[in-house]
Amino acid sequence: MNNYYFEKQFYEEGKQYIAGTDEVGRGPLAGPVVATAVIMPKDCYIEGVTDSKKLSAKKRQVLRKQIEEKALAIVTVFIDEETIDQINIYEASRLAMVKAVRGLNPKPDIVLSDAMPLKCEFDNLPIIKGDEKSFVIACASIIAKETRDYYMKILDKKYPNYGFAKNKGYPTKAHLLALDQYGVLPIHRKTYAPVYKKLN
Repeated sequence: MNNYYFEKQFYEEGKQYIAGTDEVGRGPLAGPVVATAVIMPKDCYIEGVTDSKKLSAKKRQVLRKQIEEKALAIVTVFIDEETIDQINIYEASRLAMVKAVRGLNPKPDIVLSDAMPLKCEFDNLPIIKGDEKSFVIACASIIAKETRDYYMKILDKKYPNYGFAKNKGYPTKAHLLALDQYGVLPIHRKTYAPVYKKLN
């Protein structure tokens, strides 16, 4: 339980509902940024929960099921590529997290976020590398990652030439070659350099 320090401290202070929030999908050239907010029951701990990027897909799927079975509340929000292009990816990531947190029921007493200051009506502690250091942020990270990956597999069926099931929209060599060969899709982020260059 080396990632339960913050939760333990806040429970000892009398907080009842501690939310964690994280986003996935800042780097991809295509698809949405996805944020999840989670509230777990007091003193609930699931062994193996950590930063989603450090887990295999198979392990994430197992942990996701356990998180969903035990969570008091889970909200996941998508912010589309058009909004990302309008307000930039940093602000789109913040917007996704804030919307997710606002959708929680019960309302959180405090929100732990992965690095991002939320600037909203809830007490908020941004934690650098929060998905490694906080259990509830890691729970949110796993749900967000699994949700976005599943959505990119759906987009892969719609646009089979781009390899979205594998690259999840990130600028892999195969994805960049597909951009050259097949062009820019509606789901591409038009302000991202490799896409912008194709359009200008």
